[in-house]
Amino acid sequence: MTMATAPSPAPVPDGTPTRLDFLDWVRVGAFGLLIFYHIGMFYVSWDWHAKSDHASPWAEPLMMLSSPWRLTLLFLVSGIATRFMADRLPPGILARSRLIRLGIPLLFGMAVVVPPQSYVEVVEKIAYPGSYWQFWGQYLSFYQGFCRDGDCLTLPTWNHLWFVAYLLVYTLILSMSLMINRDWSRSISLFRWMNGAGLLVLPWLVLAGLRVGLAPHFPVTHALIDDWYNHALSFSAFMFGFVLARRMKVWANAERLRWAALVLGLAAYAGLQLYYTAYADSEPPEALRIAMRCTYAAQQWGFILAILGFARRHLNHRPPILPYLSRGVFPFYILHQTVIVCAGHGLKKLGLPAGWEFAALVALTLAACLGGYEIIRHVPVLRPLFGLPYAKG
Repeated sequence: MTMATAPSPAPVPDGTPTRLDFLDWVRVGAFGLLIFYHIGMFYVSWDWHAKSDHASPWAEPLMMLSSPWRLTLLFLVSGIATRFMADRLPPGILARSRLIRLGIPLLFGMAVVVPPQSYVEVVEKIAYPGSYWQFWGQYLSFYQGFCRDGDCLTLPTWNHLWFVAYLLVYTLILSMSLMINRDWSRSISLFRWMNGAGLLVLPWLVLAGLRVGLAPHFPVTHALIDDWYNHALSFSAFMFGFVLARRMKVWANAERLRWAALVLGLAAYAGLQLYYTAYADSEPPEALRIAMRCTYAAQQWGFILAILGFARRHLNHRPPILPYLSRGVFPFYILHQTVIVCAGHGLKKLGLPAGWEFAALVALTLAACLGGYEIIRHVPVLRPLFGLPYAKG
């Protein structure tokens, strides 16, 4: 999310350049995947803000191909980007910059962009009879009475913008640590263990430990104050990316390990799908459950490392379109879920066949996000509201 296109930084001590263009491609691709994942949420049986009349479980295995690692990868890449910014800016200016570039879009998004999602949710789930403007007034007044089966909608909410809130908090914590000791990351000797297969195995073991030790006790809530497994996972990925950013030997090792990482990720995914199928209607033994949590971590890290390795191998270049796409990520991200929820809700009324409805939803989402980005980037007053600098640069 913070991955602004950085000017060419100074070389690291061994003279290796640190222009990591492939990470911009990873960031753009990961957020593009997120858009399609949320379109998929409209069609699977899992609970979401709105649901298609064609929703069914058939696409869920495809969704689970990316669900373990999408956001962990984004936090890792955001940590890398923050490192490049931190090397250019004093800690206090870094904190102030992130507070503006992330805080303003977060508040604007919660007040203006997210409410239509919540309106569609109460219309679909509790048959709310009022207009959007009536709902918006209740939303802004912190109304907590939209309930179904004892489950009440917390308002205001940040919905998909939880990522922005968490990233802002993590960046502020990092900035405070840099105020105490700006060079602390250079003294970490962790990366001597990342030579060879260590880069494949050690992060997997850490993720497995978090999955086994914390996930059963702290379900993911996206509520900031009680989301301890998610914090342990996401903040660790963010800080790992921050320390990793300028370790060129680690990037080279990621490229060497790309095929092994891909095999690990695919094998873990296949194992998890067999497990979910075998125990769809029964409880697994506890030892098997623990083993599958470790397998989940293997899928997480296997795919992340494979993506980084293949990107470094094949995408370490900067065509003219990349800066445009990279700058558009944040506006696309802020807009996309509201567009999906509202467009999906509207398309349901047309009674289209599933294939036509899906194609229309994809087309509407991409067109609305692209059109919105074009408007935002040409209107100075809108740019800060969507994470862009006030003046074009």
